[in-house]
Amino acid sequence: MSQNLSEDLKLKVLVVDDHETILAGTVEVIKKQYPNAEIITAQTAQDVLNLINNFQPNLLVLDLAIPEYPGVNPVIETGLQILRTVMQKDYYPELHIVVLTSHRKSLVQVRDEIEKYEKGGFTVADKTSLADFLKKVDWALQGISHTKDVGISKLELKPEWFQVLQLAFIEDLKDTEIAKRQYISLRSIKNYWNKIRDVLGVYPEDDKDIKIQTYKKAKEEGFIE
Repeated sequence: MSQNLSEDLKLKVLVVDDHETILAGTVEVIKKQYPNAEIITAQTAQDVLNLINNFQPNLLVLDLAIPEYPGVNPVIETGLQILRTVMQKDYYPELHIVVLTSHRKSLVQVRDEIEKYEKGGFTVADKTSLADFLKKVDWALQGISHTKDVGISKLELKPEWFQVLQLAFIEDLKDTEIAKRQYISLRSIKNYWNKIRDVLGVYPEDDKDIKIQTYKKAKEEGFIE
C-alpha cells in the first residue's frame, strides 16, 4: 500500500508508548509522512484494547514495554500480551502492526502468533532511526512481514509455502490459479508470499523486481530447481 493510497483510505493510526515525549515525537513523524491520517494515542494496555475496539485503527504502532494500567510499572510482557490478543481476535478485519522497540528478541515469545497472522503487515522498527521507522511503517501498510532481524524466521518453509513456490515458478501459475489449486483465498496466497519472502530475506527495493528476487533466492536455497 503506497502512501497516497493510505491517505485516500483515511489511514487510522493508534500509537502506543508510555513516554509522552516519545509518543508525541512518533505522532509528529507519522503526521508529516501521512498528513491525512487520523491518529490517536494510548499509554496503557487497558486503553489500547478499548481504543482498538472503538476507534478500529488499521495501523497499530506499539512499544512493547508499557504499563497494564495507570500507576503500574511498564513491562515487556504487557506489550506481548497485547500482540497475542489483537492477533488472535477474529473481529479485527485489518490491522497492520509496527512494533517500535529496543527489545526485539522478546518477540520470539509470540513467534507462533506472528507466523499465523494474516490480517495485515507485521514489522519491527528501530527506535533510534527515523528512516527505519518510516520504511517499516510503509512495509507494514503494504502487508509485508519483516521479522528476520528479530530472529523469528528460520530458513525453512511450511509445506503450503513450498507448494506456492512450485506452482508459481515451475508451473508458471498466477496467484488466482494457485488459490484455486490450494482451495484458499487470494488473500491467503498473498500472505503466503509475504511469509515466504520474510523467510528468504527478500524485501522491497526500488530498483529491483521482487518476484525475480524471490525466484533467485528460492533457487539459491534449493527450494526450486
